[in-house]
Amino acid sequence: MTNQHQTKVAFITGANRGIGFETAKGLGELGIQVVLGSRDLKKGEEAAKQLQALGIKAEAIRYDADSATSADEAFNYFNKNFGKLDILVNNAGILIEPLMGKNNSSTISSDTLKQTFHTNLFAVIELTQKLLPLIKNAPAGRIVNLSSILASLTLHSMPNSPIDPAKAFAYNASKTALNAYTVHLAHELRDTKIKVNSAHPGWVKTELGGESAPMEVAESGKTSVQLATLEADGANGGFFHVGEPLPW
Repeated sequence: MTNQHQTKVAFITGANRGIGFETAKGLGELGIQVVLGSRDLKKGEEAAKQLQALGIKAEAIRYDADSATSADEAFNYFNKNFGKLDILVNNAGILIEPLMGKNNSSTISSDTLKQTFHTNLFAVIELTQKLLPLIKNAPAGRIVNLSSILASLTLHSMPNSPIDPAKAFAYNASKTALNAYTVHLAHELRDTKIKVNSAHPGWVKTELGGESAPMEVAESGKTSVQLATLEADGANGGFFHVGEPLPW
């Protein structure tokens, strides 16, 4: 049990593929025990086996943002097995509207808004609040919220915006709200050893990002890994892509 308590433990949601999997791999390569959260436990266990084959300490648990019991189950798992949680990477997210093309702000349905905000914001807050007592038990807790450059109101509103075509309102607004949660939670925890930051992983060739994205999946976990392993003098309450601050 002593060794378990000394080993850093990370929980990455939506980690059976894509950015979440690469984040788990990057953290595991640093000697951190990684726990992959996956809606489909079988897929999560298969991903964990891939990491184990690389010599990484990896396990999988079922985590579904749409499940009313998932946050409690995650708490019980980490509390029973480790008594703490060093790193929480809130990676799971959804995009259920066209990302590029026509601005849909005047036609977006309340169902699309509710579903997107539930997964990308409300479930993140619920899970973070549930696990926070265990993160406080860690010597230096780190919380990473997976945002997007599309959350930036500054960039969206500037003339000749570089992100102008990407006006998926529900997705973008949910990530803007997630950034607000990052800022507020970081402020509340500013006198603790916990750091909370938002990450823009890049535009990545995932199921969500599509084939035209410029970044390969293998590079996609870098920002999350950096923010999950910040030193004591590292940033708190910021928004970053591979070490560079982004405008809110």
